Amino acid sequence: MDLGTMTSFECGTQGPRTTLFSSLVDDAGLFPPTSLHMSEALARHQRDLDAGSPVLTHRFLCPSSRIDALRREPQQPRRIGLIVDTSEIPPFDDLPVDLVEVRLPPEQSVNAMAERLQGHLPPNAALFIEVPPTKLVPNMPQGVGLKVRCGGATPDAFPSVTQLAAFIGFCVAHDIRFKATAGLHHAVRHFDPSLAVDRHGFLNLVLAVCEAVEERDPAHVLGTTDVGELVRLARAVPEQTAKRARQLLVSYGSCSTSAPIDDLRTLGLDT
Repeated sequence: MDLGTMTSFECGTQGPRTTLFSSLVDDAGLFPPTSLHMSEALARHQRDLDAGSPVLTHRFLCPSSRIDALRREPQQPRRIGLIVDTSEIPPFDDLPVDLVEVRLPPEQSVNAMAERLQGHLPPNAALFIEVPPTKLVPNMPQGVGLKVRCGGATPDAFPSVTQLAAFIGFCVAHDIRFKATAGLHHAVRHFDPSLAVDRHGFLNLVLAVCEAVEERDPAHVLGTTDVGELVRLARAVPEQTAKRARQLLVSYGSCSTSAPIDDLRTLGLDT
């Protein structure tokens, strides 16, 4: 459904508790499909910081392969999430890195990778390991989170509702913090004709975590395209459920930092 077709009455005029959407969106402007140049990405990041939207984490996601390019810029972010795309993690003690995200190679276990990396990270930098949503990891190392990819440039990069629901349910049941990335371009699940695929919505995702916290199957909420239903659910989430859900769902990376804010405003859910 086109969000623009929702009237203010249908969406409601009172925002929900801010917990659900506070510090939800990391700045992934360097990544496709936006793929901003470093200077452009940092300039946008500074504008967002000046605007001060509570929906944004104001964390700048940077590939490890571009960390030196970031250092050369006169304008520096206050928070950095380091996305490892190199064989080794480069030194970053001089930078305000609070998250390190790395994709798990097929031949390696989460525990082995965590053991290899944790000793090289400062205590204030949390480690998140990206795994396929079908790779559920019991006995996670202490302090290590997971990362799930919700889309990409090809249809096969999008996990099914069933797969993503199982991942969410597993993380909630096992008290595993997680992040999400890619594909969450808008609040509500919708069909993308350019890829002939249904894109997951970030509102669906947040509410699916709430469903799992309440010990309900998150699949229905993940799969619905009913805007009115999602808005009503968002307004009805108990505060304790919202807090627990956001303790587990740390944030998600978005190439656009304006689209999530605009969507929540259109739905009457802006904080």
